[in-house]
Amino acid sequence: MALSGGTIPGGTTPAALTPVGTSTESERDDEFQEHEKILSPDFLSVAEITELLAVDVDGVQRKLETFLNFKNIKTCLKEAILLDYYVSGFLWARGMDFSIVQYSQFMTLLDMLLHNLKTLHMSLEDSLKWLGEVMAEIGPSHLQKNEKWNIFDIKQANAIIDYLKISLFQHYKLYEFLFFSTREEIVIGTESLEASYGKQTDIPRQENRHHLM
Repeated sequence: MALSGGTIPGGTTPAALTPVGTSTESERDDEFQEHEKILSPDFLSVAEITELLAVDVDGVQRKLETFLNFKNIKTCLKEAILLDYYVSGFLWARGMDFSIVQYSQFMTLLDMLLHNLKTLHMSLEDSLKWLGEVMAEIGPSHLQKNEKWNIFDIKQANAIIDYLKISLFQHYKLYEFLFFSTREEIVIGTESLEASYGKQTDIPRQENRHHLM
């Protein structure tokens, strides 16, 4: 006698056959989770981004100061410079009319670039290479297996690269000095470093490329 409902003795349901050449849902989930690790964990939560979008420029600065737990912004030059880095980045992204997901990925990208410099002592060349690898994953690419992974289109990806060129890479030596020098050295040397390293940094733009170097 045929079993009704597709069940077998014991109450279990036989697994559906997977056609040759296709990925199972579990495999796709694993692949997507691996992709999500590229920029994780998120630098700002959805709630924090929503709060920032609801306030003016001064409000963005005050809220980021709180989110970053900066308590000596008026007396610590390092905190002041880092706060300006994140505030400027968020305000630039607001001008791009990003979605919440795009805000999240962009701000996490900003943070990871500084994290790589501070903790891994990543050189400018290595940072450019790392950025190229990241943009190949979250930016436009005709080789992407899943369109929902393409968080930024070509125009947005190029705009991000241009912004990072003027906000971070042109002043990379300044940020190296900021992280690896004493407070006294920072106060004395910041102005001269800004003058010495504020030159144009040549960074190729994205044209469905997979790397920047």
